[in-house]
Amino acid sequence: MRICHVTSHLPPDQAANALLPLHLGQWAAEAGDSPFYVAHPPRSLSGTPAAALRQVERDLPGPVTWVEPRTKRMRLPGASQVASLLDLARIRRETARAFAGADVVHVHSNGMLPEASAFLASRLGTPVVLTLYGTEIWHYAPRRFGVDLFTRAYRTAAHVTFYSGFLRDRAVEVGLQRDALSVVYPPVAAYFARRDEAARLAARAELGLRESNILLNVKRLHPLAGQRRLIDAMPEVLRAHPDTRVVVCGTGPLRDDLLARAAELGVAAHLTLTGLVDNRTVARYQDAADLFVLPSELEALPTVAVEALASGTPVVSTDNPGGIELGRLFGDDVRVVPRTDPAAFAGAIVDFLSHRRRTRPSSDEVLAREFSAHVTASRFAAIYRAVVGRAGERHAPRSGGV
Repeated sequence: MRICHVTSHLPPDQAANALLPLHLGQWAAEAGDSPFYVAHPPRSLSGTPAAALRQVERDLPGPVTWVEPRTKRMRLPGASQVASLLDLARIRRETARAFAGADVVHVHSNGMLPEASAFLASRLGTPVVLTLYGTEIWHYAPRRFGVDLFTRAYRTAAHVTFYSGFLRDRAVEVGLQRDALSVVYPPVAAYFARRDEAARLAARAELGLRESNILLNVKRLHPLAGQRRLIDAMPEVLRAHPDTRVVVCGTGPLRDDLLARAAELGVAAHLTLTGLVDNRTVARYQDAADLFVLPSELEALPTVAVEALASGTPVVSTDNPGGIELGRLFGDDVRVVPRTDPAAFAGAIVDFLSHRRRTRPSSDEVLAREFSAHVTASRFAAIYRAVVGRAGERHAPRSGGV
């Protein structure tokens, strides 16, 4: 089967809609299928751009067609519609060969490139699988004027998958009920795994973490990620457990604000902002952590928290939708507290550090059943076969009749 993945992101960009297309392509290639990609060039390339892009191409399991994002914005009345039509025509020219060679087009998330690709593939009669990750549904509103490519992509896709059950329910709530909806949870890479105490101590030594208690957060430094809430909790945490360090892996616009807030509260010496690190390094921090903290305002399904659970590390989360869903799946290995109660968030961390433990065996069973690479790959492979089969039935010549 020839599977074309369309996404705005590919690694080294650290985004869910960068990692899942990569993994699905790798698994498809191992199964004997032929994956290929249509994508924007990654934004987080290091070194010489041309050389870095060639390295990205070598790391992919199939060829890629790069489509540059639109950089100029037109501010005249009605200009956005004109720009969208021009973009659609440009994307059609640049992707025509890729879509013509696909048995199925798997479109990831929203944006001009994914939405235009869904439209163009459906015009060719190629079945489209659409995977939604969060933002496009949490903030969904149908367009009142002009072409609504996202709603069209959603309605015409052969199958729509969601990153979480809450996200699917939200889609139905905002009027996007349809057939062929399913939830496929993201896979956890094999290098996120439970370690013995000696291995965990070795990870701490490697990372230069000397404190008794390590709290970890892995998110972009952004208001929706809620790291300000975590820093605000630190004075109370440190009063009860002074030998504690908070490590935040990620970069973003709030870095200076978070550092300033930590200094204001007198906790800066207990905070490490690592900047952007690769997934293998994140796994080492997960090995070292005692508790994963997720203070987010909004999450669909926080993969980073699932990676913590796979590493044997319990989670304290605010009651964002993803945290609630993980709490239902993993029981008391994920403690959920109200976003509106800062004292409860700090108190949950203090309580855990007073009764430290690793995750329960039941969480390993949930991970194997819902979040393993084999399960995710099998579920998407079944969806591909089903939509390609239905498309073949529609296009097959009919015999008999008048």
